[in-house]
Amino acid sequence: MTTDHRTGLYPGTFDPITNGHSDIIGRAVKLVDKLVIGVARNIGKAPMFTIDERVEMVREQVAPLGDRVEVLPFDSLLMHFAQEVGAGVIIRGLRAVADFEYEFQMTAMNQQLNRDIETVFLMADPRHQAVASRLVKEIAQLGGSIAPFVAPSVAERLLAKVAPKVAR
Repeated sequence: MTTDHRTGLYPGTFDPITNGHSDIIGRAVKLVDKLVIGVARNIGKAPMFTIDERVEMVREQVAPLGDRVEVLPFDSLLMHFAQEVGAGVIIRGLRAVADFEYEFQMTAMNQQLNRDIETVFLMADPRHQAVASRLVKEIAQLGGSIAPFVAPSVAERLLAKVAPKVAR
């Protein structure tokens, strides 16, 4: 008898990984046998952290979840990466209506590329609905507290990146 393993893929830039991302990851891992977290190179977003730094931060955050979670960088088309890792489902987080509009278009395009891979949306926990990596970086750059939005180890890395720009 063979067991049908369901692999999910949660893609993102994770620049940096936030408590909102971690919440979605913790909930997504309950829905699949294996969760691959795809850290996108996404040069178009001009990330603050290198791909290696982002992969390392995500790996640190998901370590307590064990070997059911794998963190991999990717720089290909999402659907090609999903096929490469054997994902049958792509997991996406939704915070607001604006997210829905973007994700709706993306899902429609992805279905045209591969109808065998489903997309599942998880609503952001209300405590994390306003949290976005872009805003966390901006708060850090302007000297505000980012403690409510990221894990302490992530905050330390982010503050080290922006320290020369922040007058203390």
